[in-house]
Amino acid sequence: MTTITTRTVEYPADGLTMIGHLALPAGAGPRPAVLLGPEGLGLNDFQRSLADGLAELGYVALAFDIHGGRYFTDPQEMLARALPLLADPDRMREIGQAALDVLRAEPRTDPDRIAAVGYGTGGAIALELGRAGVDLRAIGTINALTTGRPGEAARIRCPVWAGVGSEDLIMAAAQREAFAAEMQAAGVDWRLVVYGGALHAFHHPPVDHDTVPGVGHHPLHARRAWRDIVDLLAECLPVTA
Repeated sequence: MTTITTRTVEYPADGLTMIGHLALPAGAGPRPAVLLGPEGLGLNDFQRSLADGLAELGYVALAFDIHGGRYFTDPQEMLARALPLLADPDRMREIGQAALDVLRAEPRTDPDRIAAVGYGTGGAIALELGRAGVDLRAIGTINALTTGRPGEAARIRCPVWAGVGSEDLIMAAAQREAFAAEMQAAGVDWRLVVYGGALHAFHHPPVDHDTVPGVGHHPLHARRAWRDIVDLLAECLPVTA
C-alpha cells in the first residue's frame, strides 16, 4: 500500500470553524486534487477513509466539513441544519468555496486540476460549485440529484456523473427526471446511474444511531459506485506522475 500522510485542517465557513481531513499522496510535486463532501449527517471516519483511498490512488484529497466539526446522530437535529442549507445555494457555495480555497492553497495540489465529489448534502454543494462557474475537471455525486436556480447549470464546465438508488424515496423518480432535464437543457456532459434495489445512502456502511427513513446500505452497489467514481476521476483527472 502506498504511504500517505494526513492532517486535520481548520478554516472558517458559514459562520463556523470547519474541521476538514486532508490526505496527501506519497512523493513530491503537485498532484490532481479532489474535494470530497459528506452526507447531511456530517464528516465522519467513513468519508475520511475515502479521502485516504483517493490519496493512495495519487490524489490530494480534502474531505470537507459542513457542520463546524459536528456529526449528527439525531436525524431531527441534522434535518434542522441541513434542510435550510440545501435551500440556500449561496450558503452551499460559500461552504464549498471555503474548502476549495484550502485545497488550492495546499502546495501539493495542482490548482488547475481539481474535481469535486460529494454524497447527499456534500454532493449538492459540489453541484452548486459547478453552477457557480467554478473551474472543475469533474463533478461526481451520489444521492444528490438537486436542481439549481434557473439557467445556472449552463455555467457547469465539466462532466457530471451522478449515482442514485432506484428505491431512494428522497431522490425519487421525479427528482431524477428534473435533474436530468436540467443537465440536458444546459448542455452539460452528464451521466446518471441508477443502482437497482438500492435505498438512500446505499454507499454508506451501517451506522449505530437513528437515521431518516429510507436509508440502507447495499454493499455490492456501494463497491460499484466507488469504482464508478474512480473511473470518472481516471477519465477526467488522470494521475500522470
